[in-house]
Amino acid sequence: HYWVSQSEVEKLLKKGTVMKGYNFEINDEENSESITFIERELDKYNNEFAQPYFHEKLNVLMKDEEKIIGGLIGGTYWGWLYIDRFWVNKDFRKLGFGSKLLKMAENEAINRGCTNAHLDTHDFQAVEFYKKNGYEIVSKLENLPKGFNKYLMKKTLQ
Repeated sequence: HYWVSQSEVEKLLKKGTVMKGYNFEINDEENSESITFIERELDKYNNEFAQPYFHEKLNVLMKDEEKIIGGLIGGTYWGWLYIDRFWVNKDFRKLGFGSKLLKMAENEAINRGCTNAHLDTHDFQAVEFYKKNGYEIVSKLENLPKGFNKYLMKKTLQ
């Protein structure tokens, strides 16, 4: 945890950016009561405008008898498939296994009522693979990381 020191608060007070009596904290926790509280409150706010989130995990794995060869980690929500992580062992790339994993995830998303898919990837990762599989670039962030670009991609599922 990182608590803002009193001297830092005093500096912020002088700038008019903070009110006395509030504590600010920076941490790197992934799961905590505070995170759960914020997620729950944001969900309540979002539900005032959109149907409930109902995020369901969707993972597709490819294994041999001993180990994982590849996998897609994602989920479905609001009628969309989101691909969070996707990896295939380098010895199994360009053999159709990635496309098979992707198609399996898309088909399961369709079974769950999804009509679209989205993901982000970098130019040193799999932009061309996704294009080959029907995804289009929606936006690009330059220099993320430095010297490379990050892309938001989407696809209409059929």
